[in-house]
This record gives sequence, C-alpha cells and structure tokens, in this order.
Amino acid sequence: MTAKKTTADSTFEQLAEQYVDEVTAFSPVSATSLGDHRFDDQLDEVTAEAKQQKAAFCRAYLERLEQIPAGELSRAHQVDAAMLGHSLRAHLWHFDVLREWTWNPMSYTGLAGNAVYSLMARDFAPLPERLGSAASRLGQFPRLMAQIREILDPPRVPKIHAETAVKQNSGVISIIDNMIAPHLETLPPAARARLAQAMNTARQAVQTHQKWLENELLPQAAGDFRIWPELYDKKLAFTLRGPMTRQEIRRQAESELTRATDEMYEIAAKLHRQEHPDAKPPARPSREYKQEIIRAALEMAYRDTLEPETIVATAKQSLESAAEFVRGAALVTMPDDPVDIIVMPEFRRGTSLAYCDSPGPLDVGLKTYYAIAPPRGDWTDEQVQSYLREYNLRSLHNLTVHEAMPGHFLQLACSNRYPSTLRAMLGSGVFIEGWAVYAEGMMIDQGYGEGDPLMRLVALKWDLRSAANAIIDQAIHTEGMTRDQAMALMMGDTFQEEREAADKWTRAQLTSTQLSTYFVGGLEHAALRREIEAAWGDKFDLRKYHDTVLSFGSPPTQYVRALILNLPISADLQ
Repeated sequence: MTAKKTTADSTFEQLAEQYVDEVTAFSPVSATSLGDHRFDDQLDEVTAEAKQQKAAFCRAYLERLEQIPAGELSRAHQVDAAMLGHSLRAHLWHFDVLREWTWNPMSYTGLAGNAVYSLMARDFAPLPERLGSAASRLGQFPRLMAQIREILDPPRVPKIHAETAVKQNSGVISIIDNMIAPHLETLPPAARARLAQAMNTARQAVQTHQKWLENELLPQAAGDFRIWPELYDKKLAFTLRGPMTRQEIRRQAESELTRATDEMYEIAAKLHRQEHPDAKPPARPSREYKQEIIRAALEMAYRDTLEPETIVATAKQSLESAAEFVRGAALVTMPDDPVDIIVMPEFRRGTSLAYCDSPGPLDVGLKTYYAIAPPRGDWTDEQVQSYLREYNLRSLHNLTVHEAMPGHFLQLACSNRYPSTLRAMLGSGVFIEGWAVYAEGMMIDQGYGEGDPLMRLVALKWDLRSAANAIIDQAIHTEGMTRDQAMALMMGDTFQEEREAADKWTRAQLTSTQLSTYFVGGLEHAALRREIEAAWGDKFDLRKYHDTVLSFGSPPTQYVRALILNLPISADLQ
C-alpha cells in the first residue's frame, strides 16, 4: 500500500525540485558534470560576491527547509530532507569558517580542467554542439583566471597546495590539445575559426596564470596546511555524517592494524613453511619476526609486476575478470552501462593514483571512466619500480574491484538510477568509499582469486592502508605528525612501498578528513551486513542484500540501515 502524500511531502517536493533547478546555476561546470546542460556555454564566477550569493542562497533554502515538519514527511523524503539540511549547513560552515576558497588554488585548477573535460568526455550531445560550448568556455578563461588571482590570498596558501597547483595548471593545456584540437577539422570554417581563436585565448590565459602561480603565488605561499583539532573535528563531523569521533576512529584503526597484521602473518607463515619446510618458527614470534615473514611473502606477490605501458591493458583484463566473477557468483544485479579504463588526465593528478569518474545523475547510462595515473616522468628508476611493486598484478585486481567492479562503477550506476535527483546530487562519500572497501573483502571472501593466498595477503595489505589512512589523516592535522613519522607508519607498520607512502603524505597535506572515509565507511558497511544478516536469518541472500543496499542511492549508511530495518529516520546525525 502506498502511503498517502502529506502537505509536508508536497511542500518538500516543490522545494527539492526548485533547489535542483536553481543550485546548478552557481557552477556551470558542475552542472555539466551532473548532466544539466543548460549552462554548457558558461563558466563559473568565482568572485567573493559570487561566493556570498551562493551562501545567501543556502541560508534561504535552509530557512525554508526548517519550516517543513520532518515528522510529517514520508520516510524517503525524511532522508532527502536530512541530507539537504546537512549539505546546506556544511556549505555555510565551509564558506564562513574554513574559507578554503581563499587559500586553496587546487579547487580552481580542477575547475579550469573540468570546464573542458566535462564537455568532451561523454557524448551527451552532438560533437559540433559540444565544441561550440567549449569555444564559449575557452573564451572566458581570461576572466576566470583573473578572478582566481583576485580571490586567492597568497600568504594564506600552503606551499604544498601552491606547488601542486603549479603542476596541475599546466595540464589544462593538454586537455585542450588532446580533447579539443583533434576535432577542429570536423567543423565548418566559421565554427572552426571561432574555436581556434578560443583555444588560443585559453592557452594564453593558462600560460599567464602559470607565470603568476610560479612567480607570485609560490614565493609568497606561507600558509599552514594543517587545520588543527577544532577545525578538523567540525569538518570531520560534516564529512562523516555519523556518530564516530576522531578518538573512536583512532582506536578502531589501531585495532584493525593489529587484526589485519596477525591474519597476514598466518598466511605468510604458511607460505614460508612451504618454501622452507625445515625452518622452525619461534613459539612466540616477535613483532619484528612477523614483519620479516610478511615482507618475504609480499615479495612473492611483487614478482608479478607489470610494465608501465601494460598497466591500462592489464586493468581492462582485470575488469573483465571481476565482472565475470560477479556475474557468475550472482553477487549483485549488474547494470549494462559502458565503462572505459583511461590514463588519468594531467590536470587531475597529484592527489590519488586512480579514480572512478561516473556520469552525473542526469546523464544516466553514459560512459564511466576508471582512470589510472602512470608513473611520473620525473621519477627515478627506483621510484618507478616502487610504484610497480605496490600496484603489482594482484594489487591491480584489488584496485579494479574498488574502482569499478563491483565497487564505484557499479554502485554509482545504481545510485544514479534512484528516482530522487536531489539524493544523487548529495551522495555520501562515506557510503560510496565504504562500499568500495567492503567490496574488496567481500570479493575475496566469495572466492575471487580462486583461493590464492597471495591475493588475500595483498587484500589485507589494502585493509592496513585503509586504517593507516584514517590514522595519518587525523594525526597530521591535529597532532602535527611529521613526514618521517607518517612514512614510518605507512612503510613500516603497513608495508606500503615508498611511492605509495610518499604520494599519500602529499595527499594528506592537500586534503583533510577525506582519507578517513574509506576506513569509517568500510566499518559501517561491515556492521550493516552483520546486522541485516542476523535480522533476515535463514532468508538472508547475498544478492538480495546487495541489491537492497544499493537500491536507496548513496545516502549515509545509517539511513540505509533505518530504511531496511524500518527504524526511525534521525535528522540529528552529525
């Protein structure tokens, strides 16, 4: 029986529809990524006045939202209303308190690159139409770059952010050269001339901005990349939208380090006995002995390293393998959306070695990109080998599970099909990353890798990475953890190779609280699975469970729990 729609439901539906319709105008580039193509020929305004207008917009909608009695809403609308309220409050806190828009140049290098990339990556409209929109946007680059230089406060910019922006900004030209230039000859003369002129204008604007970044911003950059406990704890609450505190995360992460290391030792010790049947391990092995045996076993996995030029091709093979396994084991209903594996664009490099780029909720069914960053050209041979050891064949399989199948690609394809566009726009990063972490362990538990002990060993190493992410995230920003201390934790306690650890140190400086979402989300999904398994008892079916969990979009995990178990929807989660 369908619940009767209340006046509150009608009021909220009208508010939600207006919000979705109006909010995208504040960022035409984000609108394109979402699949709203009304503003494809426009480029964001990033002046202080524009930021203030967005804040006023959020305050007005928050006031309207708070006038709707949440208890009179349907359960689905209660979730959406709580998510919208949280998002509005988070935006206002970021605007009023953290004020990252005044000191983080990376948000703007990403904006410039995505202005072109979001138009050209997917065939949502005929190519000439998208090229026309690109010409309009490229012609506005001088205005955008000038506004960026005006809004940034160089002394407040952390040096690491300035250095990364210098590297990323130049990558914008490669997007123009690789995604726009090859199509020039497909246009009629007038459109071709307009686009060529716009490309030249944009290149000059990017080059002018590059000189400013190198000669003005970088020398003055003296800000503290650490945000320290007061700001960190508040930002963490907004990021997680759940009950876990920084202290509880730390306790559970340290416990996970012990658990996963002990399991790794059990596997490694068996492998060691097979290779050294006459060896007699100590009755009470020390921490150092356990680590030595684990490292020896990991070396067996590192024998299967890849060549840089084969990584993308091997990732495609691993995607086919993972999809075949998911389908054969009937683990979850699979969408038939297209997915492609690509080399990560230059303007997006610097914070992670891989990501999943799904189409927006208004572009359902278009291609998803699973992007992998190649070894950097300025690395030494030793550093390249470090990267290749970390992302050995088995590790690449695990990466594909996380980023694609049945991780991000599959989950986001399902999420985009949820009927509430608002919920899709406001998806929880904790739920999304947590599902991908959960998928890693679930696949191994279901037999992916055909019982290969080295595959489980590598997957457990990824569990250690997830826990270490959460520890260094808070320790760096609230305790002043140094690079040496972070590297010792990552390379010593969690067996990461030097390139992985070094890049994670950079990422932890550039971001805060996001690195905790993997570990916290993984814990939440594991707990949810246990609780639903107990509640359903003999009727528990893994495919039914996964389909049910993924049927609600990407709300915070607590709401999925409440919806499945018919529990009250709490709007108070912080």
